[in-house]
Amino acid sequence: MWFVTWISLFAPLAWSDVVDDYLRAEIEKRHCPGLALAVIQAGKVVKLAGYGLANVEHAIPATPKTVFQIQSVTKQFVATAIMMLVEEGKVSLDAKVSDYLSGAAVSWEKITVRRLLTHTSGIKDFINEPTASLRLEVTDEEVLKETAKRPLNFQPGEKYAYSNSNYHLLAMILRKVTGRSYSDFLGERVFEPLGMSSTRLMSWSEVIPNRAAGYRWQTNQLSNGQFVAGSILAYGGGGLLSTAEDMAKWDLALRGEKLLKRASLEQMWAPTTLNDGSISNYGFGWGVRGKKPHRSVQHSGSHITGFTSYIVRFLDHDLSVIVLANAGHANPETIAQAIAGLYVSALAPAVGSSLFSVE
Repeated sequence: MWFVTWISLFAPLAWSDVVDDYLRAEIEKRHCPGLALAVIQAGKVVKLAGYGLANVEHAIPATPKTVFQIQSVTKQFVATAIMMLVEEGKVSLDAKVSDYLSGAAVSWEKITVRRLLTHTSGIKDFINEPTASLRLEVTDEEVLKETAKRPLNFQPGEKYAYSNSNYHLLAMILRKVTGRSYSDFLGERVFEPLGMSSTRLMSWSEVIPNRAAGYRWQTNQLSNGQFVAGSILAYGGGGLLSTAEDMAKWDLALRGEKLLKRASLEQMWAPTTLNDGSISNYGFGWGVRGKKPHRSVQHSGSHITGFTSYIVRFLDHDLSVIVLANAGHANPETIAQAIAGLYVSALAPAVGSSLFSVE
């Protein structure tokens, strides 16, 4: 049933076999139809591979060119777009949301662009608080109007709480400032310059070559992912599609100053200081973990449509691992950490974690 297609550059064949064997075992253990992997080390793509199936019904193998929903990994792209505008003087991190968007609630008076980026705004999650009907189409303006009616969960800067509304609003700010949707802006300023030709906005109606189907594992059997309205899937907090090949290009671009100045990237990858002086381990579109010599920045994505994703950059080891899967029940973070340990022993999971267990 399982296929493997891969490209391995600058790495011994025997070592690639170890990685391949591990991932074959993982997709079997996790009932994951397909997975794509990219490993970037010292500025070079050392592993680019696909495992299993992009589409089970038609037995289509997953490859590095397979197009997956990357879900919340989208947030780092939106944060990058905002920082581009900050560098150009078109957006201020400490400007109020109401400076850009009409219809902001009075209670949002102290909410800044920075608070949206760091999930410290206190604004309720329009998808989960209360749970929205994900089958109904909705406009940006409707989301803003309905979210603005609801009380804040806490005062801005008081604590960290992940809320998809924050990045929905950031995408609206991008459109207000530039006159372009966040996906069009990214296409022009990021995807096209970097050659990320398969990265684009999610759409149910468009024909998208190499698109994977999404799956779930329920009651001991594989089923198709659930339907979600296109307007909700395409929002600024999780609306992008991409490939392992394109995501490797993204990672390589972050190693220089092709998109942003180094100072901007360091700001995005820094923890956030809350009102009481305590620290939140979330920067601008990136989770921040560890201390020297094992610092990392990362983000995951998952959705009931049947996809999970994960990107991690180990800053002190010059290593990045990207895992994209078409299974809502997969755990790409665990897989990525294990793969990192195969390349850098100091990053290996703790003894007793049964790295190669296929139980």
